[in-house]
Amino acid sequence: MGTDTVRAGTADEAGGLRREQRGWYFYDWACSVYSTSVLTVFLGPYLTSVAENAADAGGYVHPLGLPVRAGSFFAYSVSLSVILAVLVMPLVGSAADRTGRRKPLLGAAAYTGAAATAGMFLLDGDRYLLGGALLVVANAAQSVAMMLYNSYLPQIAPPEERDAVSSRGWAFGYAAGSLVLVADLVLYTAHGSFGLSETAAVRVCLASAGLWWGAFTLVPLRRLRDRHTRMAGATAPGLRQLAATVRDMRRHPLTLAFLLAYLVYNDGIQTVISQASVYGSEELRLGQSTLIVAVLLVQVLAVAGALAMGRLARAHGAKRTILGSLVAWTLTLAAGYFLPARAPVGFFVLAGGIGLVLGGSQALSRSLFSHLVPPGKEAEYFSAYEVSDRGMSWLGPLLFGVTYQLTGSYRSAIVSLVAFFVVGFALLARVPVRRAIAAAGNPVPEMI
Repeated sequence: MGTDTVRAGTADEAGGLRREQRGWYFYDWACSVYSTSVLTVFLGPYLTSVAENAADAGGYVHPLGLPVRAGSFFAYSVSLSVILAVLVMPLVGSAADRTGRRKPLLGAAAYTGAAATAGMFLLDGDRYLLGGALLVVANAAQSVAMMLYNSYLPQIAPPEERDAVSSRGWAFGYAAGSLVLVADLVLYTAHGSFGLSETAAVRVCLASAGLWWGAFTLVPLRRLRDRHTRMAGATAPGLRQLAATVRDMRRHPLTLAFLLAYLVYNDGIQTVISQASVYGSEELRLGQSTLIVAVLLVQVLAVAGALAMGRLARAHGAKRTILGSLVAWTLTLAAGYFLPARAPVGFFVLAGGIGLVLGGSQALSRSLFSHLVPPGKEAEYFSAYEVSDRGMSWLGPLLFGVTYQLTGSYRSAIVSLVAFFVVGFALLARVPVRRAIAAAGNPVPEMI
């Protein structure tokens, strides 16, 4: 009888985890549409055009009296968003670990971002400052929400399942991105049939991403469970809390070494994602429909790529698989520099290469880092991790924007990002992940 009771309890616990995992996947389904439709496809070229409408004769806008080339405004706005996120994420992460109340914080961040995204329907004419403000709020809120979302991974998946669970989450997100992009493509290319102008169609696509984000966030908020902890201590202001987190990481130098490598190479990945549409429209002179099809191709292949790289990680280890993906990123970026203008086929081939490595490199990085986090510090450590995730990196967009401002060439701006992948590869190759997992106090999986 006692054995049957234990088995029943174990089965119930496993069933509860499966239910939470399915709910967890749905946050990727909810928010990835923002990352795809808004950040990657529409907002970069559209906000750039709005800024150009407001520019002076020299091509400059003047937010807060500062001269900024209109073509750099979007990249600078992305950089500003991460400054806000850096202030907020450590504070929220520490509060989540201290109280165990991740779910209300996740809901607040998600709906703040969704509301800001829906508000992009108002972005028209020369309202570039409104667009920049909404972008900063949405990006920062997305960053906070993703930090909380990622911190659930060690709680809902045992060590041997995390690569697979993380990869499925990314696959769900890319599947949602593909579905909504198909609808966006229909609306944008046939906007006249719907009685819309081209700019109105873009604004509808932007706002609908916010509505989608808000609607499907209800699923994880219903299924995920809060786990209260016994951590004590008051939270400090954002930068002080981030400094405290980094000081705590100094007791786990191998975890800090992995995070440094991740921050470098993921900065490159996120900058490519956020600036690729600007590169395609401004440098390669490709139309919006071509860009939508290219990103749709990325989304479709990323689903297969994320699942395939998850299987590679089971056979060869997550670290080796990530290193291989960084080589692929470097080669893809170098090829992008030589793409001729008005050549959509070459751009599609490049998009296919990005899609095959995009989801897997991010999913495996997330699951690998989850092994390196000391128990009870999940949200706090993931707040530092999230600084460079989902297009919230500041150094990459800043380098991209400054390079363009100095050279006037998007080709020079895009090739400058190769450094992130080369340095990131070198740093990751030096991290002994098995020793790092053991030092963090976690069980070491058989294959890592």
